[in-house]
Amino acid sequence: MAAMTSTPALEVPPGSCDTHMHVYDSRYALDPRWPAPPPNATVADYRKVQQQLGLERVVVVQPNAYAFDNSCTTDAIRDLGPNARGIALVKSDITDAELKRLHDAGVRGARCYVLPNPFVQWDDVPKISARVESMGWHVQIQLDSRTLPQYDALIRGLATDFVIDHNGKFMEPVPPGDPAFQMLLRLLDTGRCWVKLSAPYETSKTGAPKYEDVSALARALARHNPERCLWATNWPHPGRNPPPDNVDILNLLADWVPDETTRRRILVDNPARLYGF
Repeated sequence: MAAMTSTPALEVPPGSCDTHMHVYDSRYALDPRWPAPPPNATVADYRKVQQQLGLERVVVVQPNAYAFDNSCTTDAIRDLGPNARGIALVKSDITDAELKRLHDAGVRGARCYVLPNPFVQWDDVPKISARVESMGWHVQIQLDSRTLPQYDALIRGLATDFVIDHNGKFMEPVPPGDPAFQMLLRLLDTGRCWVKLSAPYETSKTGAPKYEDVSALARALARHNPERCLWATNWPHPGRNPPPDNVDILNLLADWVPDETTRRRILVDNPARLYGF
């Protein structure tokens, strides 16, 4: 991967956590049902990102490209050490023994990617939540939040806490006053919902460097309930060619969350509580 030379303008506090990144390694077999070719992004590559950004903790999220074979992710957690946790892709009928094995490997949640996906559908989400509740896990949901009015009751009825990816990932960014976004704010107020301030480039129509249409949502989420917000790089930015600069992504957080004390809560305290650091 390209050499990294720039230094962030934003200095993060000790214990800061990247709550959403992926490892792709050619040693692991891809699932043929996932059509998008992944980048090559190894643990060694990510360690350079950690050093560049000053991050100490990390949550490795299972890529769709490996489907239900979580080996790449659990091996990455092991290699990254005690400051790493993970999110696995599991079936709704996963056995107790497999749940324990994944938990012992550092997994703390189940990924439910319900955008077009051959692996997990909306009907699976409550079943997966019920299966992982005994482990104290949460479910991590990636959806187009324009559909929240359709799925709000299902999400509220989940047995576990739930994390919403990428500022809600409104595929067509909406203004903060939009009813669907206001519904997301109300989910935060349940005390069981978390949201990741991350990956604005995936949905922004206004584009770099400020991604203002999505940044307006990130700022509103952080103002409304910073105790339930997390931050992430989404490295290695799959599907983006060229990928955004990691330093630019981190520096955006200073615009989204100008207050240093609040940023510490989002970078350190909230992920420590959710992932058990």
